[in-house]
Amino acid sequence: MANVLPRRIAFWSAAAILVGRTIGAGIFRSPASIVNQLPATLPVLGVWVAGGVLALCGALTLAEIAGAFPQTGGVYVFIREGWGKLPAFLYGWSELVIIRAASFAAVSTAFAEYALHVLGRTMPSGTPDPWVHYVAAGAIAVIGALNYRGVRWGTLMQNSTTLIKCGGLLILIFLALFMGTHGASPQPIVSASPDAPANVGIVSLGLALISVLWVYNGWADVSLVAGEVKDPTRNLPRVLILGTLFVIAIYVLANIAYFKILPIQVLRHSPLVAADVAERLVGPWGVVAIGLVVMFSTLGTLNGSMLTGPRAVWAMANDGLLFKRLANVHPRYETPHVAIVVTTVLGMLFVSLRSFEQLAATVVTASLPFYALAVSAVFVLRRRAGYKPSFRTIGYPVTPLLFIATTLYLLIAPFANPATCIPTAIIFLIILAGIPLYWTVARAQRRDAQIPA
Repeated sequence: MANVLPRRIAFWSAAAILVGRTIGAGIFRSPASIVNQLPATLPVLGVWVAGGVLALCGALTLAEIAGAFPQTGGVYVFIREGWGKLPAFLYGWSELVIIRAASFAAVSTAFAEYALHVLGRTMPSGTPDPWVHYVAAGAIAVIGALNYRGVRWGTLMQNSTTLIKCGGLLILIFLALFMGTHGASPQPIVSASPDAPANVGIVSLGLALISVLWVYNGWADVSLVAGEVKDPTRNLPRVLILGTLFVIAIYVLANIAYFKILPIQVLRHSPLVAADVAERLVGPWGVVAIGLVVMFSTLGTLNGSMLTGPRAVWAMANDGLLFKRLANVHPRYETPHVAIVVTTVLGMLFVSLRSFEQLAATVVTASLPFYALAVSAVFVLRRRAGYKPSFRTIGYPVTPLLFIATTLYLLIAPFANPATCIPTAIIFLIILAGIPLYWTVARAQRRDAQIPA
């Protein structure tokens, strides 16, 4: 059977992929680590808005390129068309060995933590729960199997979990902002933590923004299934822009809601912040309710990541830059089943390697340089004859330049911190390790081309 993935994803399913892939573990799990980097609520809200503006700049630019190249692989295709096969290969290589596996592991870890919390399993403070790894690995396996069976099952899962997570978050925000707390006074939204640093350092600001970008990570993933979206030149730009705007709004409102219910010094030490807020709002049963919402939310994000990530691997294999078997399409289910199996197994292995925060930072650090390359491709493509996108980037060239400049800063900032310098360098070395592999593959391609059929 030809290696073709049919166009079966309609506008609302594509929007659910973007929103459901983006809104996941982060908004329920990351606020504490972000507040730990900053001294007061205003800088925290500022960094959430800044992260949203950055994501929107990227979305506006990729909306243009996606309208011109609505092909499966998204970011991989954009980099290939703009900068050539080597940078595109490095992106696909990073997706295979770092980005997707770490993303699966981080999201499934958050799912496992909330699932065990709902079930009443508690551990002494600072003691890791070994069951988190088992539950997380099991979640990855189940979602991988679901997506193996077909896009219809994956999109059905995505649509339903997106409705649940957005509904749950909106209810939590409404209760916090308008209904008051359960036996406690509301907190001032503008406040400072007495045990936090007095000033915001540039390194702390950069690390906080990296954490925020993990929570926004996923806005570009819908482009990876561009080859399966119906009427892509019309639907992809709309999904990228409207979906990103919705995510920004709900993230900022959720943080305002958290600040109204929890004192900032308490929030700094609240890894399961949504559960703590729900308990203060409606009592102990709220912990169970929000825990269930978070479980569905993280499952939806994991499913969205499984829907999109293997498509980049499939596209690269389809170009002959990876093992050909990774480009296989299942004859019955019409899915990139081999790519799904490989990325699922790698995600299960990553679960036990690093903590949630480390996994989240790994995903962002490995993704940012390629997002910058994809966005910067617009400058190259606009000079080419025959480039006719269905949408033009609003604010060009400022919009892509702002995204690229901020990304470069965020890639440099971790090297100023001894705690993040070595892990960041290791990630870049793994990415660059793909260069000799590319040369080997390219030589094999040239050799095969010289052999007569």
